[in-house]
Amino acid sequence: MMNYAASPDPAENAAVIAQALTTTRAGRQVLRGMDFTVPAGQVTGLLGPSGCGKTTLMRAIVGTQAKVGGTLQVLGRPAGDPALRSRIGYVTQAPSVYDDLTVRQNLDYFAAVLLPGRAHRTDRRTAVDRAVEDVDLADHADVLAGRLSGGQRSRVSLAVALLGTPELLVLDEPTVGLDPVLRRDLWDLFHRIATDRGTTLLVSSHVMDEAERCHRLLLMREGEILAEDTPEALRRRNDTATVEEAFLHLVDAAAARDRARTTHTEEPRP
Repeated sequence: MMNYAASPDPAENAAVIAQALTTTRAGRQVLRGMDFTVPAGQVTGLLGPSGCGKTTLMRAIVGTQAKVGGTLQVLGRPAGDPALRSRIGYVTQAPSVYDDLTVRQNLDYFAAVLLPGRAHRTDRRTAVDRAVEDVDLADHADVLAGRLSGGQRSRVSLAVALLGTPELLVLDEPTVGLDPVLRRDLWDLFHRIATDRGTTLLVSSHVMDEAERCHRLLLMREGEILAEDTPEALRRRNDTATVEEAFLHLVDAAAARDRARTTHTEEPRP
């Protein structure tokens, strides 16, 4: 397993700081008083089972989630601040590409939105060429997006997010459905982006073996942060061989606390 070294202090120069973060949707509290930090220039994994609130949390960070309470600072500004739009790249679970355009035409379109006008023509061409190379789609640049595989379409979405050289890149389960080779290549790309450009990456997943590829982890359960630490520290603290075993240990402990709390609440008064 490759060792991804990182600074031990996540609060130093943090890209994201959340305090008492809450979100309510359809009358249900989805995020429940979350406190955490995402260190700058590192790959932070957001891991937890489907339905635990990962996507809602990512939407809150990029500023597209309504009814967010608490404090959420992103790159030194309140989440959703208009000044953050050009500084954040967001890749959703569903590929955001036009099927009737080629890979390059998709990127040309989005580059024109980011850098409009004739004065930026050379900058747009440079950004598109770099993004195509970043995601290893040079051989498919002139292929219609609708004819690409699912993994290739996901890489086009990632290329779109990389056009503006974002300071923060938020990726919602980008490796779902990919074969092991593509997953490995994407994770290697994530680390190159962090190392070479100083970009902060927040990558969500429900696949626990991907936790070992992150500098730091946020483990979620039912809208709460169970743990926030490096993979090595989580394994050591819970005396387990893998992060998955550490996560299950934390889930069982949280469930036991919930049962004890419920039992105490339901005890009849004398």
